[in-house]
Formats: sequence, structure tokens, C-alpha cells
Amino acid sequence: MSTPPVSENAAISIRNVVKRYAPSGGPGSDKEGKLALKGVSFDVPQGQIFGLLGPNGAGKSTLINIMAGMVMKTSGEVSIWGFDIDRQRRNASRAIGIVPQEIVFDPFFTPYEVLENQAGLYGIAPPARLTDQLLADVHLTDKARAYARTLSGGMKRRLLVAKAMVHQPPVLVLDEPTAGVDVELRRQLWELVKRLNDEGVTVVLTTHYLEEAEQLCDRIAIINHGALIANKPTRELVDMAREKVVVLTLDREPQACPTHPAFIKCVRGGDQKIEITYNKDRTNAGEIMALVQAQGLGIVDVTTREADLEDVFVRLTSEAALAV
Repeated sequence: MSTPPVSENAAISIRNVVKRYAPSGGPGSDKEGKLALKGVSFDVPQGQIFGLLGPNGAGKSTLINIMAGMVMKTSGEVSIWGFDIDRQRRNASRAIGIVPQEIVFDPFFTPYEVLENQAGLYGIAPPARLTDQLLADVHLTDKARAYARTLSGGMKRRLLVAKAMVHQPPVLVLDEPTAGVDVELRRQLWELVKRLNDEGVTVVLTTHYLEEAEQLCDRIAIINHGALIANKPTRELVDMAREKVVVLTLDREPQACPTHPAFIKCVRGGDQKIEITYNKDRTNAGEIMALVQAQGLGIVDVTTREADLEDVFVRLTSEAALAV
């Protein structure tokens, strides 16, 4: 994949980033070390919610840790809000907030103290701190003086978001923010992410919940085996799926599924239903129905189901794995 030109309105710009870890030195180890990132290049546009997806071990966390200054890249360039992370490290660090996947803070501090201490690390004078506002934003005002160890998992997640925002960065990176939380807390975090984005914060989101990415993200990049395999607007990425399903309710229970070369597959769904998968580039639902009726079956009802992001993700990562 060729290197794209630098965009003037990129919140994050990543160019030809390579990361090779040092060899472990153990018996049978790779003398060159693991190649975690293979020349990754893409931009995160300002003002968007940007999804960064990939299987476990794909290189997502390595890339986030490079942006956070926790891991040194082997080569390539990364800039955050226009600041190079090597030449302008302090400005780049102040332009980004990182919400890690792991819940990490001193359990003996209260949420108020966690945010105050973080603000102090950034050199923010007490009158300029936004501790009370941030606690209100993440619905933790009533827990401000409770020990952080007494918070629920969802509350701790929200506290990590507030902690990442104490210096008001224009870019926020959330690494698996809804991992291990229930449906209601996940919805609350979604609302928080959307509100921050509406206020002008550019959000980078990694998640294993593909529904989450499809609902929240304006654009999605997919990394697999350390390489970028897709980077498109979410709707365009979903539209890459070529398969579509039509669910037909028949006038009687069929003895067997109808067959035709236009059908990729046909399965019986019970209650006089059949599900036919077809390539939407080659035919359409009307033609599929006509082919079924031509085989002597009457149709009582019809619904269709579009492919979703999960279908695309599975197909792209499978193809990339075969190419390795």
C-alpha cells in the first residue's frame, strides 16, 4: 500500500511506521525479533471518531503505545496535532489523552485526588484545573471523595476518561474502553464519547465490539499482522460486503431448499422460512424471488438483511491471513 500524502487537517499523521521488538534470545527465538508493525501509514482526520480495528496481536496496542510515548518505534514518523513525537515530544504529549485498556490508578486515592494529581503532573495551576467539571461530565460527582478502589468497573472506566482529559487535549485515544462492562455502562460510555466528539475532540477508538465501531465511527482502519489492510469511511467499508440475505416466508413448508446457480447458499429457517444468500453485484432480491416462485413455491412475506461490519472484518482479515 503506497504512502498517502500528509493531510493538513490530520489530527494524527502516521507515516511508514515500523516496530521490530528486540529478540528474546531464548532457544529457537527469532534472531531479528518480532516485526509488530510493517510500515503502517494513515491519517486520523480532525473532528472524527476514528476506529482502529484488528485481531489480537495485530499491532493496535503497539501503535497506541508509540503515540503515547510508551514504546519507541523502529522507524517512521508520527505527528499529533501537527507536533512530531520525536522532535516536539512535550507538545505532542499535551495534544493527546490516552485511556488504556487496563484500569490503572492508585486505589487509595479518591477520584478527585486522581484528577488533581494528574493535572499537577501536567503543570496545570490549581485555578485552571477542571476537576469538578470533569467529574460531572463522567457522572462521578457523588463519588468524588470515595476511594477509587470502591468504584465499580464502569465507574473506573469513566474515571480513566476524565483522567485522560485533565489537560484538555484535542485528541483522545480509547483502547478497548467498554471491555468487560455491561450493556448499560457501555451505552453511557458511548454517550460520553459522542458528547466529547460533539465538543470538538477527535476520538480514536479500538474495540472488539464491531457493532460499537459501526455505530460510533466515521472512519475505520483495520490492521492485521502489523499491516494496514483497510482505511475507509465506515459506510463504504460496510458496503464492501458483496453478500446479501433475503429471508422468504413461503406458503408451505418446503421439502427441500430451492437451488439455482445464483444462490450462494440456501438454508431452511423453520416456520416455512428459507434464507437465501446471494451476490448483490450479480442479482437482486426481486430476481431471487422470481427464481424461487419458478420452482413452484409461493411467497407470503419477504425481508432482507444487509451485510454488516463483522462480515467485512472477517473477510478482510481472512484474506490478509492467507496472503501472509
